[in-house]
Parts: sequence; structure tokens; C-alpha cells
Amino acid sequence: MADFVPVCKVDEILPGTGKVVDADGVEIALFNSGGVFHALENACPSGGSIGEGRLRGQVVTCPLDGETYDVRTGISPISDAIFVRHFDVKVNSSGTVLVRLEPTEDEDDTL
Repeated sequence: MADFVPVCKVDEILPGTGKVVDADGVEIALFNSGGVFHALENACPSGGSIGEGRLRGQVVTCPLDGETYDVRTGISPISDAIFVRHFDVKVNSSGTVLVRLEPTEDEDDTL
């Protein structure tokens, strides 16, 4: 099991927003949805930067093609066949957000 990688501090991403962060050379789209952090692969299949998309509730919209993804799962609300990788996230006691670069437990079952 891979270790969690620190990517930013909690106060760097305001609730209702997201940003692109680097996790050991991997671009991650990190979102703060009501104080809960979610991490997705930053690249939409269209090539758009998901981390630069608009977050509404639990759904982010790719700025390039308008495709939407649930930040909790990485799956499009339109079709389960459209998805990006989702990563586990945790926040430590010092307020650092950490991301695990292996697939989540659910993805392990489907890969």
C-alpha cells in the first residue's frame, strides 16, 4: 500500500473551489467541497484540466468540453462509462492535505 503524499495546506483551497496540485510528479485536481477534500486525476479524456473546472456542490465541470464528474467518485453523473481516477485523501492534525496515489479501494475491485 502506498503512502499518502502531502500536497497542500487546508487553507489553500477555500470551500467550493479546487486547484491543481502536484503529488510526487502527478497532477491532481483537488477540491474542497464543504470542508471535505476530494482528489481526481487532473486530465479529462478531452485533455482539459479538471482542477481548473467549476465546482457546484459535488460536481465539477471540465472547462474544455463541459463533461461533468462527481468529485466523490470521479464518475460522470451522465454515464458510469465516463470517469477519471479518484484518489483517497486525508487531512493530518497540522492541517496538511495528503493524497494516496494508488487507486481507491473501489477502483482496486474494477482494475
